[in-house]
Amino acid sequence: MTHRRLFAAVLLALAGSAAAAADAQGLRETVEQRLRGDRSGACFAVAVVDAEVQRAFVCADADDEGRIGPDSRFEIGSISKTMMGALLADLIRAGKASLDDPLADYLPRGTRMPDFEGQPIRLRHIVTHSSGLPALPPGFAPARADDPYASLRPNDLLRTLRDVKLLKPPGSGFQYSNFGAMLLSYAIARRAGEDFERLIETRLFQPLGMVDAGLGRGEGEASDVQGHLPGGQPTAAWTLNADLAGVGGVRATLDDMVAYAQGQLGRGEGEVLASIELSQQPVEAGPRRLGMHWMLAPLDGRDVLVHEGGTGGFSSLMAVDRGAGRAVVVLSDTALTSLGGLGDLGFHLLDARLPLGKPRRIEPAPPALVQELAGRYELAGGLRMELRAVEGGLEIQAAGQPRFEMGYDSAGDFFPTAFDARLQPQRGASGMSFVWHQGGAANPARRLDAVAPTPPADFDLGQYAGEYRLAPQFSLTFSLREGVLHAQGTGQPALPLAYAGPDTFVMERVGAEMRFERDASGALVAMRLLQNGADQRAERQ
Repeated sequence: MTHRRLFAAVLLALAGSAAAAADAQGLRETVEQRLRGDRSGACFAVAVVDAEVQRAFVCADADDEGRIGPDSRFEIGSISKTMMGALLADLIRAGKASLDDPLADYLPRGTRMPDFEGQPIRLRHIVTHSSGLPALPPGFAPARADDPYASLRPNDLLRTLRDVKLLKPPGSGFQYSNFGAMLLSYAIARRAGEDFERLIETRLFQPLGMVDAGLGRGEGEASDVQGHLPGGQPTAAWTLNADLAGVGGVRATLDDMVAYAQGQLGRGEGEVLASIELSQQPVEAGPRRLGMHWMLAPLDGRDVLVHEGGTGGFSSLMAVDRGAGRAVVVLSDTALTSLGGLGDLGFHLLDARLPLGKPRRIEPAPPALVQELAGRYELAGGLRMELRAVEGGLEIQAAGQPRFEMGYDSAGDFFPTAFDARLQPQRGASGMSFVWHQGGAANPARRLDAVAPTPPADFDLGQYAGEYRLAPQFSLTFSLREGVLHAQGTGQPALPLAYAGPDTFVMERVGAEMRFERDASGALVAMRLLQNGADQRAERQ
């Protein structure tokens, strides 16, 4: 899940009773509304688990409807980490592990484990991504970009630990780390005394009835689905060493994931349910509220368990509202990380008050926007790019690389037609710029030929002060503080804004743009918040 949303409270901090999908036909219609015609060409397998289970299989192109079905096995990516959390909880319940144990105690003798001034990395730091370990092992250079983990082995990870230096105490910051998750997967198998593949099969899949779930290719009636890049190009499946597979190596059908969701809701019998429930509890470590690899989001005063997953050709989401007895599963045969993932559909199905996204349809690029974006840029890390206005749209060229034609979609983003990436226009204090999304990373660009807009003389910032309501219990309040306009979301700190043009302000720290609207008399009547492809309108109170 991305973490650049400014006012996340508007998504989940709502009050009232939640609404579920009424029936299978209603679920299908909702998924079609979200997906049909989407430029990604994706297919979705979706389930809403309530008093009953509703399922739908929908593709962006109706002609592709036979591409997936009940017997299709998907790569579920990082949702696998929550399964690893349940296995760790199982060890804790058996008295074989504790969240306070140093990770070093679970690794082979002689392994050089980094610490910070004597403070070790503990298991609680791994499951909350607060260990300080980097996202990937130092010096990681996959032989194949389309199957990056294929040659990685446990000993490779252990060797790279000597090259890690912690810059702050474990537990003091959040940094999502697949490196840490792979180490934990290996550590759990060692502590349990059996390989990870057998452990997850006997302690999780079998007790829950996940009959087609596994780490390798399917051998039964279920068949492994072909994964795709956005746009429909087939791509390679990902392979992981079995003892590292807790990071994201599970493959499962929709019904397997329904069985897993029912276990998360406490339905069924056996000790596995107690381990699952323990894995859901908040873990005290780091600045964010997490369970054992579960993200905890607030909804009506209770926690909703959320995790998304993504591999080279697949995307997935599971959201569990245990208090309401409802869960949602979304599996896609297409990598959608660069397009924002599956959160909007998953949350809407969990609670119909939350907004449903729209399909990204290919459209002509607005000529004015193309002209504004044309220029020279530098990404964080030093890579320089040039955007050029050409007949029919925009083209991009990174230093030392070929030119690529850019398409444009109805969400307001550009995308290279030759590979998987997304250019998200973003207005800043120095004019129009963009955020480059590729490989799961969001990289802001700095304009090299920028001229910052300036407000007119004697400009009255105070005219924008007031409350603008985005949702029943969420508003943005604008106020003037020491000559600077600030915006403050309900229950959140006030943040400064920068002038970006007539009635337009930006909050560069979180990539948000605010555009104020006036009526015929010139009075301010509303504000539009543009962020991460969303466009929300709020009337002045």
